[in-house]
Amino acid sequence: MQELRVGFGYDVHKMEKGYKLTLGGIVIPYKKGLVGHSDADVVIHAICDALLGAANLRDIGYHFPDTDERFKGIDSKVLLREVVQMLLNNGYVVHNVDCMVSLEKPKIQDYIPQMQHILSKLLNIAEDYVSIKATTTEKLGFIGSEKGAAAFAVVLIKRKSENIS
Repeated sequence: MQELRVGFGYDVHKMEKGYKLTLGGIVIPYKKGLVGHSDADVVIHAICDALLGAANLRDIGYHFPDTDERFKGIDSKVLLREVVQMLLNNGYVVHNVDCMVSLEKPKIQDYIPQMQHILSKLLNIAEDYVSIKATTTEKLGFIGSEKGAAAFAVVLIKRKSENIS
């Protein structure tokens, strides 16, 4: 019997001038960036939460609290590496990831292949098992008025010794 587990993650951060816009492990040139205790990479944070949830290992805030100075300004790729290691320590590997990024501007389509490449390396899976999509909110709400960005992620993990046909 195969043990497969699905996880869902969500993250949101405020957007302001004077900050870097980091999404999916890359810095995207733009006049505004995301504000957070770490680099505020909503893509990686949503993926981390989805992975942790799938393995029943609580959430990103539990493991990397914003009250801990060790994580101030940290590159979220470091957090994702640690989450993947937690999964391995608990007998799981990542099978695939599907992530939706929601922001009005900038358009990020041209950056998605680079995000997929970086994330696939961090997750130890092939690039075609990392889906990144982008949408706007048609100028509605805090995302539509460029006050923030959000990401949603769904992941499938499996026991290390099992194959999925």
